[in-house]
Amino acid sequence: MVKKLLLGVLFLSASIASAQDYFFSKFQPFDSNIPSPEEFLGYGIGEKHTRHDLIVNYLTKLSEVSDRASIQEYGETHEGRKLVILTITSPENIKNLEKLKTDHLQFTDPAKNPSNYDEVPIFINLGYNVHGNEPSSSEAALLTAYTLTASNHPEILNYLNKGVIFIDPTINPDGRDRHTQWANMYQGNPLVADPQDAEHNEYWPMGRTNHYWFDLNRDWLLGINPESRGKLNWYHQWYPNVVTDFHEMGTQSSYFFEPMKDNGSMNPIMPKENYVDLNNLFGDYFSKALDSIGSFYFTKEVFDGTYPGYGSSYPDLQGGLGLLFEQASSRGHKQTTAFGEITFPFTIRNQYISSITTIKAAVENKALLRKYQQDFFRSGVENASKSKIKGYSFKDTNDPNRVKAFVDKLLLHKIDVYQSGDGFVVPTKQPQYRMVQTMFETYDTYRDSVYYDASAWSVANFYNMKYKPTSSLDLGEKVTSLDNLVKPSPVQKTKYAYIIDYNDYNAVAVLNYLQSKGLVVSSSSKPFTAKTTDGNKNLGYGALVVPVSLQKISSDEVYNLVMEAQKKYQVPIYAVNSGYSLQGIDLGSRWISPVTKPKAAMIIGDGVRSYEAGEVWHLLDTRVHMPITKIPVRNFDRTDFDKYNTLVMVSGQYGFSKKQNEKIKNWVSKGNTLITIGTASKWLIDEKIVEESLKSEEKDSTKIIERKPYVNAPENLGKESLGGAIFKVDLDITHPLGFGYTDTSIPIYKNNSVWLQPSKNEYATVAKYAKDPHIDGFITTKNLEENLKPSASLIVSKLGNGRVVLFADNPNFRGSWYGTNRLFLNALFLGDKIRIPE
Repeated sequence: MVKKLLLGVLFLSASIASAQDYFFSKFQPFDSNIPSPEEFLGYGIGEKHTRHDLIVNYLTKLSEVSDRASIQEYGETHEGRKLVILTITSPENIKNLEKLKTDHLQFTDPAKNPSNYDEVPIFINLGYNVHGNEPSSSEAALLTAYTLTASNHPEILNYLNKGVIFIDPTINPDGRDRHTQWANMYQGNPLVADPQDAEHNEYWPMGRTNHYWFDLNRDWLLGINPESRGKLNWYHQWYPNVVTDFHEMGTQSSYFFEPMKDNGSMNPIMPKENYVDLNNLFGDYFSKALDSIGSFYFTKEVFDGTYPGYGSSYPDLQGGLGLLFEQASSRGHKQTTAFGEITFPFTIRNQYISSITTIKAAVENKALLRKYQQDFFRSGVENASKSKIKGYSFKDTNDPNRVKAFVDKLLLHKIDVYQSGDGFVVPTKQPQYRMVQTMFETYDTYRDSVYYDASAWSVANFYNMKYKPTSSLDLGEKVTSLDNLVKPSPVQKTKYAYIIDYNDYNAVAVLNYLQSKGLVVSSSSKPFTAKTTDGNKNLGYGALVVPVSLQKISSDEVYNLVMEAQKKYQVPIYAVNSGYSLQGIDLGSRWISPVTKPKAAMIIGDGVRSYEAGEVWHLLDTRVHMPITKIPVRNFDRTDFDKYNTLVMVSGQYGFSKKQNEKIKNWVSKGNTLITIGTASKWLIDEKIVEESLKSEEKDSTKIIERKPYVNAPENLGKESLGGAIFKVDLDITHPLGFGYTDTSIPIYKNNSVWLQPSKNEYATVAKYAKDPHIDGFITTKNLEENLKPSASLIVSKLGNGRVVLFADNPNFRGSWYGTNRLFLNALFLGDKIRIPE
């Protein structure tokens, strides 16, 4: 996607010996009492890749020896690494930081009307290294921190007086350290610039992602991971005016800064001043700064800021200015390109120059930026007042834990939520109006057709939340915490049986918990009405039954386990003293049978899409608390798959041999369950492992091909790919894969071109796209009419005594699709319940 530009002599190696002068000689004199990064680390910036703990230690040292700096820990990663922000400003500002914060927040409150735009220091958040294997920016963070704490140059002192700079040196420490270890481990002496050297070619899953292989630059909106949740909590305390988002791109490129691609920058709810006026204003600063050191760059050609979950787009929805930077990567310490050699110090210098220039531009335009932020929040409330929609109401009494998860997402973004009766209301007239729009609004017209990422992000649909706009409000009590949102009646003791309501999102976690403790749990394939100690209860498909007398432990021990499960997961559990149902099947029915405990494995490694594999791992680890064995592709031949009864294959390119394909086929045929997602489903069909088919494209050989300009090829072809949109499917809720759903219509997320032909078996198509499927996001008319509508989203294929569950779409996308997680979990836990009639 990225335009290649001549870099000329700029790729010549920087002299490590004079590293400090190479970066910031213009900002002398420096305070000798403040250690430089080189003095602290024992090596010059760019000589090695710096571990995250050393980065934190250096910033901590600066906070100890400089009266301009203080450090704050805002969270920790999955692997326990600290997430920190170093605040740097003048000594006077540091002493008065809380007052400055109060003064600053006045501009984010539509009820206030301050006009001292030029008197309050501007708040700037320099964010670095959200992708762990794009390491140059964290090194630049060290240089920037040193410059701001040690330089006594008048230019720097002016910035400190007029600005408060928050340095977040490593947004993704787990990924960074994974890459740092790789780059330093394979570093040669002398350096090896050959692009084929191991140093420049990480092994799967590489360092881009966090512990669970999530792309944290997509997580600002979704807030799934602790790195993002910590940063969001910090962000909503400070509301910085300018936020940077530093990245790296292909080695053969140059340098990118905003403005972005003209027709891809328009979030429909974003003020035009943001993506036109402010981006162009700052762009002039960056071009002059990079021109001064001879660096080549480009703007406006690529990238879009529509998806609100980037580090460069989320700040735009908070009255700030998010700024994206992309530096051609050395992918190690030195690498040969078509234009010479690109070095690690060179990449660091561009990021450092852009850091200082961001501060310069923000300070010199602080009144403008403050007025813009004030107008942003004020116009949000004004727009809400003009709209006929006064709020959104939502509820789902069948699944309170899924509702709770959605409310948690709203509160994370400081959206006001009220509990009204058995449901919830979100008023539109509030400071976070544009975030309310982001959560609920859907679109069917678009300026662009080629998206860098998602074209749909109505988060309520992620949670399968039944919501509706309302023109009148009946506000109840404001929700300020998640405590007591879910309050199931405490389960009573019985010596007969316990019944678990399977409609609740956490029911699968309860099932796993009880199975892990050795209890036998059964699942009902038909609904029934039971007389419980809490009254008569209607139980739907999939209701779980724990027969007390059939367990190997005492009734007291069973009760204690059931109580522990309820306390842990807050799921409705009922006690019954008789197996005789008021309606429907009885508890001894053949339609109620034991659930086989999953012994699950997943193929990972080269060729496998790490994002999707990480989503499966994260779901099972953090919500179900169930282990899954991750089997590297390289170990496939020596793996004994008979140890497992369930195997997961996510999207990827599986280059298995015919013998290896037979190994998979034979294993499934023994009675096991294979679950495939996306292109893994396509691969199974292409390899004829299952007797299903893909939708074939009919080609008209008589059609005359229209000649088109070559330069338009990327745009014309790109729009045919499905970047990410939301569609409606019709779900068979009587099928084991549909257990726990009460509505046959649910939203799904599609971001691939896998078009499954509905099964020839009339009972095997579990989910098919609806007649009018479009909910949100861009899709061409051709794809909608010819590919999507005739296709299936989820089918099951019989293979010997086993079965293959084929997902066309990813039910676990970005850890956020609570609405479709159940489909995947049902495949894991209830796969062997599927009997496909022949």
